[in-house]
Amino acid sequence: MSEFLQLMLKPFIACLILTGIHAYLGLHVIERGVIFVDLALAQVAAFGATLGFALGFSLHSREGYWLSLGFTLIGAAILAMTRLRKQRVPQEAFIGIVYAVAAAASILVLSRAPEGGEELKELLVGHLLFIGWPEILKIGILYSIIGMVHWRFRKPFLFISQEPEQAFARGMKVRWWDFLFYGTFGFVVTSSVEVAGVLLVFSFLIVPAVCAVLLAQTVGRRLVIGWAVGALTSILGVTSSYFMDLPTGATVVCAFGIVLLALTGTQFASKSGSQ
Repeated sequence: MSEFLQLMLKPFIACLILTGIHAYLGLHVIERGVIFVDLALAQVAAFGATLGFALGFSLHSREGYWLSLGFTLIGAAILAMTRLRKQRVPQEAFIGIVYAVAAAASILVLSRAPEGGEELKELLVGHLLFIGWPEILKIGILYSIIGMVHWRFRKPFLFISQEPEQAFARGMKVRWWDFLFYGTFGFVVTSSVEVAGVLLVFSFLIVPAVCAVLLAQTVGRRLVIGWAVGALTSILGVTSSYFMDLPTGATVVCAFGIVLLALTGTQFASKSGSQ
């Protein structure tokens, strides 16, 4: 047990911190109907990291982080500008284009690197197992600050997410609010990708939020359910990765898939039984 705690306590604490901010942001993503925005911004952050690597910076260097953040904020600006009152083209189309171009650009950059395959793998699954306390403290402080920003501006953020047409009709500066939302989102994604990789960041964002929407109606209850799902799945994934000797990040992603499958199966069975 002492060996288990020594090895897996830090990854578990990191998962809890990721759950705290991503489950909340995921509710906004579900309301906005931009399901893959996190995946797109995560891939843009990954492209910034790969470009930094090609320029001679390590994936986890300070220079690489700021370069990655810069590209993510550019991606946030693009997403904010593509939010129109009358959407002739669904915003999800632009999100998909951003993801595809960033992914392709990352592959092109890493194809010139002698260890490109290993770097690409780390960008996908992160280094969750080897995270240290200083890094945990850093993301904990950063996400707390971003959480306070979102609490301060929770009303316009939520109103724009739930009622975009009315927000435009009331004369709200929707694009500016969107840039603030996606910009803070970008800070979270850049830091999370560095720790957990693209796949796990997407799972933390979407799966708890989807489970919460299936089980509750109000924002408060959905947030509590999302946090609970994220925490319990983290326990399941981290524990399984230890006892089955599997990569931690990938195991937690699969655990999210299993939990969502079990929940949707239960929901389907209960509805079928009531008919």
